[in-house]
Amino acid sequence: MTTNAILETESLKAMSSSEPKPATRPLATAVTDPADDQRWSAVVARDAARDGAFVFAVSTTGVYCRPSCAARRPRRENVQFFPAPEQAEQAGYRACLRCRPKSVSGNAQSDGVKAICRFIEQHLDEPVTLARLGEEFHQSPFHLQRRFKAVLGITPREYADSCRMRLLKRNLQAGDSVTRAMYDAGYGSSSRLYEKTASQLGMTPDKYRRGAIAAAIRYTCADSPLGRMLIAATERGVCAIQFARSDGELLEGLKREFPFAVRKVDEGGLKSWAGELLKHMRGKDLDSSLPLDIRATVFQRRVWAYLQSIPFGATRSYSQVAKGIGRPTAVRAVARACATNPVAVAIPCHRVVREDGSMGGYRWGIERKKTLLEMEQRS
Repeated sequence: MTTNAILETESLKAMSSSEPKPATRPLATAVTDPADDQRWSAVVARDAARDGAFVFAVSTTGVYCRPSCAARRPRRENVQFFPAPEQAEQAGYRACLRCRPKSVSGNAQSDGVKAICRFIEQHLDEPVTLARLGEEFHQSPFHLQRRFKAVLGITPREYADSCRMRLLKRNLQAGDSVTRAMYDAGYGSSSRLYEKTASQLGMTPDKYRRGAIAAAIRYTCADSPLGRMLIAATERGVCAIQFARSDGELLEGLKREFPFAVRKVDEGGLKSWAGELLKHMRGKDLDSSLPLDIRATVFQRRVWAYLQSIPFGATRSYSQVAKGIGRPTAVRAVARACATNPVAVAIPCHRVVREDGSMGGYRWGIERKKTLLEMEQRS
């Protein structure tokens, strides 16, 4: 090789060695920390309970994920763990677009609504208006309410009301005085308390506190195509419609529902309502004047109102009901609301079936549900 060729070759080598090499992300090294072994176990199990506790990063893809990410699991030797997304990003990784690890639940809209819920719960004793919520969360009141209702199916005001009612019931059941329970639940005055709770408790708060003691409940039993039927009512309206094989079973059920109430046999006033229900079971429209006096959460009321809109003889699946009330993911909650319906037939929970058309559950027995549906379809 000539002297010039040697000099040219050495010059090229020097230039090559002086060029900056592209940065490479360090490969994960073997980890002996027992805590990392536990984290890896959570990743393998896709444990959603560990979401937010840490993130794991994959050196071969340059992406970091939450433990419950549904993507295919990487090889253990390519995984690193970080306590928070910020540390993973500082190490050169980017957030997974599938599981969105920077969001606690993976859904930014749901997380925003959860934050609003927590704020409402912490300020139940204050008038939390849409304007205040909009200012607090940097959104227009209209946009905030629309997003909130799209996720939960109720407005922020309805959510606040349901929180106060739930807290009031818990306090009363714990033995607190009505006054203390009222203020602890965020009601500013007794008039507001009685105005808001009359329809939801089915009785005054002090009677509810004593397990409905001294609340007069009238009842009557009658024959029906489904066996013996009981109708019970307070002074405000029907509070229970039940079916059983005998009057003894019916009275036991009423006692469990209202353990300390004064239960009296009705002398005739409920007979006409019993007749209306029997006619309805055979195809006649239910008298719209039939008053109902039932306790319910906001969600239960939404479900029960939807059930009353299902045409006579028709059925809907639990998922259809969930979509119908604007809560497509709340299928199990819809099933619970159906199972806790206290007034059979008047609120037609028997018209809700499984996706495949099978009966599903029914508080008063599957056979009665089948019979009801057959009677309606024949009519």
